Amino acid sequence: MAIPPRLIASSSSSCTTTSTNNSSIHIEEGLASKFWIKFRRESVFSMYTPFIISLASGTLKIDSFRQYLSQDSHFLKSFAHAFELAEECADDDEAKLATSELRKGVLEELKMQNSFVQEWGTDPGKERTVNSATVKYTDFLLATASGKVEGVKGPGKLATPFERTKVAAYTLAAMTPCMRLYSFLGKELQALLDPEDDRHPYKKWIDSYSSESFQASALQTEDLLDKLSVSLTSEELDIIEKLYHQAMKLEIDFFLAQPLAQPTVAPLTKGHNPAEDRLVIFSDFDLTCTVVDSSAILAEIAIVTAPKSDVVQSEAQIARMSSADLRNTWDLLSGQYTEEYEQCIESIMPSKKVEFNYEALCKALEQLLDFERRVNSRVIESEVLKGLNLEDVKRAGERLILQDGCTSFFQKIVNNENLNTNVHVLSYCWCGDLIRSAFSSGGLDVNVHANELIFDESISTGEIVKKVESPLDKAQAFNDILKNYSNDRKNLTVYIGDSVGDLLCLLKADIGIVVGSSASLRKVGSQFGVSFVPLFPGLVRKQKESDGESSPNWKGLSGILYTVSSWAEIHAFILGW
Repeated sequence: MAIPPRLIASSSSSCTTTSTNNSSIHIEEGLASKFWIKFRRESVFSMYTPFIISLASGTLKIDSFRQYLSQDSHFLKSFAHAFELAEECADDDEAKLATSELRKGVLEELKMQNSFVQEWGTDPGKERTVNSATVKYTDFLLATASGKVEGVKGPGKLATPFERTKVAAYTLAAMTPCMRLYSFLGKELQALLDPEDDRHPYKKWIDSYSSESFQASALQTEDLLDKLSVSLTSEELDIIEKLYHQAMKLEIDFFLAQPLAQPTVAPLTKGHNPAEDRLVIFSDFDLTCTVVDSSAILAEIAIVTAPKSDVVQSEAQIARMSSADLRNTWDLLSGQYTEEYEQCIESIMPSKKVEFNYEALCKALEQLLDFERRVNSRVIESEVLKGLNLEDVKRAGERLILQDGCTSFFQKIVNNENLNTNVHVLSYCWCGDLIRSAFSSGGLDVNVHANELIFDESISTGEIVKKVESPLDKAQAFNDILKNYSNDRKNLTVYIGDSVGDLLCLLKADIGIVVGSSASLRKVGSQFGVSFVPLFPGLVRKQKESDGESSPNWKGLSGILYTVSSWAEIHAFILGW
């Protein structure tokens, strides 16, 4: 599949900004905001914990909520004390006043917790055992606030105002994630409440953390961290970052430690029995796993390694176009593809929205088979892929930038000995070797189902062995793979994709997950009655439907696809933290 050069350029530029370098952090741009963005993955994992999903759905058992309140009250007391210690270290009246106000806010939050405790029938004087996750978190907070940070003098030895300010900054770094995370969770959960229905048992809790006053407190905490960090060195900013990240991880552990006595929709693999169950993960490759379409990568290899127009090729070499001719040919193919693809999509659209019908959709997508076959034949006839060296292709695969979190997800799921999991990659890619190299660079050996370039002594002939060219080919491969499994285990299938080419498989799988925001996929799917539901709200709804009593039932051909903005969401849903 070809993509226009303008898309190649935009994709290439985006991949240069995926990594964050500590030295690039500028205080004037907001240190706290930068860390929140950088550690967004951890906020996703907190949101997808069984406790938060159950709370959001309103199915959380009351005793579990009481247990949480008890742990949170203990935590908040330490949180307030940490603010008190930070206030003592602050070097100016403005910072001291801001810290004092934040501490008062925490004390008000404690009062609110006490009202919750009384409302839900728990004796506020009754002591519950503090769990290890809460202890670990509070110990971390108070140790940081006491100056017990690696490379920092103890509180009794802080000789200068600057050293004291540094400890105050470290303390705020350990506390800010909690404020921002609860603000984030409050807003996310509040958006799922039905404004016409006041029956949600935890509406008061959600309202309090989504309130404007709490949002303001979170922002004030971030502003104070920014202010206290202005004069710190790069090494000290590194410590700030590590403390922030550690606090984010401790938040996840805190939520995971809350006891639940009910089935939950996440993580999907909870309760997986490898002797009875088989989890089959299917994934597309281009722009699902990758940042750049593989066709653009192969074309670029061809252009870069092609001879210049003024170089005479020896008779022993395979005849190739010059790099300039190759680029012109590629540009022409890309332009044709884009124009004809848009026309093809328009031609298969029903005049008005119809109810979901898988067979009708299959029939409509048959037209894409003819289109993709013409495209691939055109590529072969153009000889743009002729003369590629297999080693160049493999090296490109090894260096290919995958979506953030993609490799780590597959590594964790493949290497988990407690799961009976099979991974299959279904792709239109012209060269399966490129895909295999991309995954092998991460130590992964996955099943790849794709087209293959033909090589003669490691040099491509330009011919393609066509195996997967259309949505129907992918669906056929999907069905064949499942047929080859024995009936000794129950299959649970997940398909992860991003385009119209994945639509049939996405719908056929028990769970179809859409990565990215393909306009054509949503346009075609919506017109054919497919519903696109953001994954987290979808899980909350699923949890609510089960009423916290029965295990969720996942079944394909429901006409519902779940959308995500990152692989972190997929990881959090399927595997958990």
